[in-house]
Amino acid sequence: MDNHTIFIPFNQPPYTGNEEQYIKQALQSGKISGDGKFGNMCEQWFQSQLQCKRTLLTSSCTHALEMCAMLIDTKPGDEIIMPSYTFVSTANAFVLRGATIVFVDIRPDTMNIDETKIEKAITTKTKAIVVVHYAGVVCDMDAIRNIAMKYNVPVIEDAAQAMLSTYNGSHAGTLGQLGTFSFHESKNYTSAGEGGLLLVNHEQWIQRAEIIREKGTNRSQFFRGMVDKYTWVDIGSSYLMNDVSAAYLWGQLEKADDIFHNRMKTWNMYYESLLPLNTKGIIALPIVPDECRHNAHMFYIKVDDLHVRTQLLEYLKNNGIYAVFHYVPLHSSPAGQQYGRFDGTDEFTTKESERLLRLPLYYGMPEQYCKTVIQAIYQFFS
Repeated sequence: MDNHTIFIPFNQPPYTGNEEQYIKQALQSGKISGDGKFGNMCEQWFQSQLQCKRTLLTSSCTHALEMCAMLIDTKPGDEIIMPSYTFVSTANAFVLRGATIVFVDIRPDTMNIDETKIEKAITTKTKAIVVVHYAGVVCDMDAIRNIAMKYNVPVIEDAAQAMLSTYNGSHAGTLGQLGTFSFHESKNYTSAGEGGLLLVNHEQWIQRAEIIREKGTNRSQFFRGMVDKYTWVDIGSSYLMNDVSAAYLWGQLEKADDIFHNRMKTWNMYYESLLPLNTKGIIALPIVPDECRHNAHMFYIKVDDLHVRTQLLEYLKNNGIYAVFHYVPLHSSPAGQQYGRFDGTDEFTTKESERLLRLPLYYGMPEQYCKTVIQAIYQFFS
């Protein structure tokens, strides 16, 4: 293979072709701040598609998580249980409010939090269980919700990667008390590069979520005619998505099915083509439990160890293919050691994270690119 003729990017932000006309409409409407026409259309779409009580567009998934931390009244001394194998925002949102993070080991099959290790990590200080649906594969929510009910703690879903994924037919983000999503440019759907969504599945938190998102004011109620003037009533920050970003997102939601099926086609091509290497034990492929429908957010393989991964990444790069690894476990990072602790034994988190390698996958990726990546992997292992 000639590295002068191939450059396969790891990701290209999704683009459907309708985004410009909606952005233009937003710009000409005279209302481009939050809660505009397109923002409302997007929120209605999510409420209808995901079958949930209330959705609120935010400026990022990080901000949606920060809102969750405020909604559950996170205070210094509280403990939040979550996997160590996640993005820094999952932890930061609660650390900002003074909480200590309690990291729990992951399952090697799905890379999700090991539900059998959660109960042992619960103390009198536990304020919430935060689950992360890795690669769009939903955690074992029945088991997790049972534990949460037993100890009367809320479950928060970091569903950043799991838009339109389901668990026993119910959508990711609707299975806990609160759910968050990301519309970063690396996700299946984007709001022009950055953006997020908060799902409020608990009736009693809806009004407060609106207030927190509006800098701690009751501005939303004012615009609905529920109060005659708005004022500062609670803590909050500026978490609204502007309407130009929402217009871009609307251009993607219109084609949500196209994007879903296109990504799935690439995912399935990788899976079927690489299955012989999996069967021989040379690599391991993603595992999707029967009760889960994933969304083809990413395709990863696992190799023997860190050494092999480093060599394979280098080989792919030399052949014009940009593949990447993923998170460095948070408990091993300087801030993770300062603001958290690992409960139990790190049996799989570090070991599995060092084996994992993500392959290029994005909406509109040419079939030939996928075949080229597959060919390069076979050549490396031959």
